[in-house]
Amino acid sequence: MKAWEVVIGIETHAQLSTQAKIFSGSSTAFGAAPNVQANAVDLALPGVLPVLNKGAVECAIRFGLAVGAEIAPRSVFARKNYFYPDLPKGYQISQYELPVVVGGKLTIQLGESEKVVTLARAHLEEDAGKSLHEGQGQHFHGRSGIDLNRAGTPLLEIVTEPDMRSAAEAVAYARALHALVRWIGICDGNMQEGSFRCDANVSVRRVGQTQLGTRREIKNLNSFRFMQQAIDYEVQWQIATLEEGGTIEQATVLFDVDSGETRAMRSKEDAHDYRYFPDPDLLPLLIDRQWVERVAAQMPELPTAKRERLLAEYALSDYDAKLLTSSLEMAAYYEAAVAVAGAANAKACANWVMVDLTARLNKEDREIDESPVSAEQLGGIVLRIADGTISTNIARKVFDALWNGDGNSADEVINKHGWQQISDSDALESTIDALLAANPTMVAEFRAGKEKAFNALVGQAMKMTRGKANPQQVSELLRKKIT
Repeated sequence: MKAWEVVIGIETHAQLSTQAKIFSGSSTAFGAAPNVQANAVDLALPGVLPVLNKGAVECAIRFGLAVGAEIAPRSVFARKNYFYPDLPKGYQISQYELPVVVGGKLTIQLGESEKVVTLARAHLEEDAGKSLHEGQGQHFHGRSGIDLNRAGTPLLEIVTEPDMRSAAEAVAYARALHALVRWIGICDGNMQEGSFRCDANVSVRRVGQTQLGTRREIKNLNSFRFMQQAIDYEVQWQIATLEEGGTIEQATVLFDVDSGETRAMRSKEDAHDYRYFPDPDLLPLLIDRQWVERVAAQMPELPTAKRERLLAEYALSDYDAKLLTSSLEMAAYYEAAVAVAGAANAKACANWVMVDLTARLNKEDREIDESPVSAEQLGGIVLRIADGTISTNIARKVFDALWNGDGNSADEVINKHGWQQISDSDALESTIDALLAANPTMVAEFRAGKEKAFNALVGQAMKMTRGKANPQQVSELLRKKIT
């Protein structure tokens, strides 16, 4: 493996979050019965003309701004000619020589290090329909059919340079891109519904070689796990083939999730095979500076800017800030919790979100926006730890109660169960006196230098108060009485 270098480029189709298709007024809603969301334009009936969806263009502008790309003042739609049953016109309207977004960069996280992936372009295009075969849906038993609901759905195809050198880097890029398009609101990122699909162009070459090897394109990878598996298998297959004296032929391949193998679907087409030419029914797309500025004014705070603000305002570590801005939902949850707990408790909120909340979400396979404990409830827990109402141990009980629906707020749960922390010195002193009287051996061991004996005494005190004593106060009183 060390004698070979892996070269990977990714093409991603992000379905844009518009209510209508890119060239018609048909709905883009998912899950409708076959062919009920396909009008005359989508069906390519004679005499119909496409009309460009302004919202799709603004999604492309938002993406270009987010990755620091050039927004082309003039771009052109082209006809990409190929013949599939689910392509009614016999061509796809796309962009070729003059795309709407040119260049750009996306930073990915690889453990403790970062890498910048260069983007080549992002262009607007329409999706094709979908061929359904026997066993795929209730409407096609024993036969094949065409569902044109997806035909004309707006896509932004985002293409990288061949910058990635491993499956891990490719997955890190896909995850970062997925988070970004959701963050800026241009794509819902639902991979199961086909809203975010990646194609991986994979080749290998000898270490030190500058010329790219022959690539094979793995199509329609709709999960990060499958992307990792597919690229790893493809790399191993290409290396084994070359080391055995074989050659790699350019091809489009599919990943079989059952066998864990890639298999060739067809020989890979080049651009000239599609006979691109400008679409005569669509004028060039002109985007002036004022339009870009209007879109920029509506952009959310981007992840990098939010990360820098969290570092400055809340004195978080770089690790914390990166993790808390890994998704828009995570960042929004965290800041809503801090709004309740107060900026002075920002670090404590970060710990609760990144440790306790994340662990529980992972255990139950939930996303953060599905958390039974709201950001405001979590902020309330942190606030009550900070003001001494409850201990950290009791706070976890409060968290569990809220998770299970036992109350609407931290205060309600604390009052309901009588979980207020015992901080009264007189009450604690009487408990500790009784403890010391009952455990002379532990006291003697501590006085002999055994620190474990002291920790055991603290534990016994907490047990006697059912975890409601202030641990720091217990420690101070114990040391005062036996030293």
